[in-house]
Amino acid sequence: MEKIPVGILGATGAVGQKFILLLSDHPWFEIRELAASQRSSGKRYQDAVNWIQERPIPEAIREMMVKDCEPNLEGKMVFSGLDSSVAGEVEEAFAQAGYWVFSNAKNHRMDSDVPLVIVELNPEHLNMIPHQQKNRGWEGAIITNANCSATVLALSIGPLHKMFGLETVHVVTLQALSGAGYPGVASLDILGNVIPFISGEEEKIESETQKILGALDNHQFSPAPFTVSAHANRVPVEEGHLECVSVKLKQKAGPEEVTRCWQEFKGSEHELNLPSAPQQPVVVVSEEDRPQPRRDVWKYEGMSALVGRVRPCPLFDIKYVVLGHNTIRGAAGASLLNAELVLKKGMLSGLSAPAG
Repeated sequence: MEKIPVGILGATGAVGQKFILLLSDHPWFEIRELAASQRSSGKRYQDAVNWIQERPIPEAIREMMVKDCEPNLEGKMVFSGLDSSVAGEVEEAFAQAGYWVFSNAKNHRMDSDVPLVIVELNPEHLNMIPHQQKNRGWEGAIITNANCSATVLALSIGPLHKMFGLETVHVVTLQALSGAGYPGVASLDILGNVIPFISGEEEKIESETQKILGALDNHQFSPAPFTVSAHANRVPVEEGHLECVSVKLKQKAGPEEVTRCWQEFKGSEHELNLPSAPQQPVVVVSEEDRPQPRRDVWKYEGMSALVGRVRPCPLFDIKYVVLGHNTIRGAAGASLLNAELVLKKGMLSGLSAPAG
């Protein structure tokens, strides 16, 4: 099968670099276009980028010319790793011009006609796309993935909400430095320290989680009927957000039942065999002191949430810790999964995923 051409917006940034790594050997997609700010436009990618990834720049990408973020790129699918300061208008211009934009930016996540998707939890929210296109007069569309911490939280509480129902969720996040982008947090602020504030983060965790796990009815998103309270902290860890979660369930269940729920959960789209989808979205680890970012964040290609320390909670019902790779499953990998799902469902006119 001839691969589908795709472009990357914000290709020189930290998330754009992750998109390049994830797409460089993808079985369905081929990177044909790289776009970034005017200061990078017109340069070879290797000359425009400050590459900060653990693997080298793929050879096929090094000599590619960086273009402006204008909707004249080859193909009709683009992945946006743009900074929120510019993402809103740029993504709208691409969607209006007929591109399907798979965005990691926060700008449109909470728009009333934009789906905020985690493929295992709310694929039906993609049904909003025809209404979005009609409402805005677009031939293309914008589909978003959630904030990195909200993604990790939603992956863990989503199966519990479907099985038992949730009344209250309390989460304390210990968030890696890579979530702040590059150059991120100053070394003298974070070394040997914990910063108990991340601007806007708690609000995003609370609102985005409720949108993801809420309902879509008659072209309207309704938030999930439970309360989320979040505390966000930046910690001196390179990759991986660890979250301490306590939940109150509508239908009472003990640690064994909750653990079984996670172990049996696959997601409604599991049978589609999306290339980037993990075999097990939520993995329960048995060691009493795990998961840990240093030792566990790269397991399962960084696409699964790892849950541990599942135990009764004296305030609510159950408490546990969950770890997720913030720049893979919480960022570029989530957008890629959304694109795979859209393609597999045949939503893009003239484009289809391979059989099997």
